[in-house]
Amino acid sequence: MRLLLRSTAVPAALVLALLPGAALAAETPAAPGTASGFTITDPRIKESSGLAASRIHPGVYWTHNDSDDGPYVYAVDSATGKTVARLTLTGIGTPRDVEAISLGPDGQLYLGDIGDNRDGTWDHVWIYRFQEPKELGDRTVAAEQFTVTYADGPRNAEALMVHPVTGRVYIASKNEQGGGLYEGPERLSADGRNVFRRVAEVPWVTDGAFSPDGTRLTLRGYLTARTYAWKDGRPEGAGERVDAPWQGQAESVTYAPDGRTLMFGAEGANSRVVAVPVAPAADASDPARTPAPQRPGGGPTGSSGAQGAPAGQDSGSFTKGALVLAAGTVLVLAGKRLFRRRKS
Repeated sequence: MRLLLRSTAVPAALVLALLPGAALAAETPAAPGTASGFTITDPRIKESSGLAASRIHPGVYWTHNDSDDGPYVYAVDSATGKTVARLTLTGIGTPRDVEAISLGPDGQLYLGDIGDNRDGTWDHVWIYRFQEPKELGDRTVAAEQFTVTYADGPRNAEALMVHPVTGRVYIASKNEQGGGLYEGPERLSADGRNVFRRVAEVPWVTDGAFSPDGTRLTLRGYLTARTYAWKDGRPEGAGERVDAPWQGQAESVTYAPDGRTLMFGAEGANSRVVAVPVAPAADASDPARTPAPQRPGGGPTGSSGAQGAPAGQDSGSFTKGALVLAAGTVLVLAGKRLFRRRKS
């Protein structure tokens, strides 16, 4: 979602002043054989809001713009940063606020037209589904359109994830006090409405992705990211912190096809996709690494911030982290309120 107007975007220098030790989109050099970061060079892609790694075209990532672009999806070659295909979707209505893209086990791409700039005033949103083309190049692609509603009423959302084993679709809503993870029906139906039901509490989320084997779910926000163990159709515990880069208008995340790297994207012209190596999964038998119980809104029980203090960290350091998160949130919300005034 175009949350911050360009004229009111938070300056990097100001953020760095609030975030001691923070780095702008820094990435660890990729190990041999792993995915590496890249810059999206296509001038048509100014608001990249979702990422999905192709399974049949090595090194290619699918992305799309936010609202006001049209029914287009772009394939970007990570080796060059250049667009190697632009798909024009047919058989659907006019996209309203496209926020996420995910690749299912059926080889089809799912495009989430699920954003709501007015925080839950639209009584339905849409998902578009189409087959990933076997050959790259500009072309027109027929897509199916699915109408989506939420069992507990309309809401804003920016994250759509298709489980790579079951094919079930999940949506994470976005809310200043924490959102919800919603599970779709076992199979989407083009007839009638597909009701998504809340199954878990999550933090403020701008995108998410399942690991290729379906055992982990990573959710990101503007300032933080966490990876959750996935078991029996639900995320477990409070998750583990991911060293996500600071990217300003941080909008997207996906796993590289081998599951060894997380790719973090952002809006903006010539935006950088940053590669972050995936940390080994925590040993659940180790008490020091077992996540704390999660309260509604996504934070660990008894914490004053969205993340909680990592094991072994002193309270002073955690207090600084909570203040940093609060300061960043205030800046984002200020831009959000200004955006709403300009839209009205």
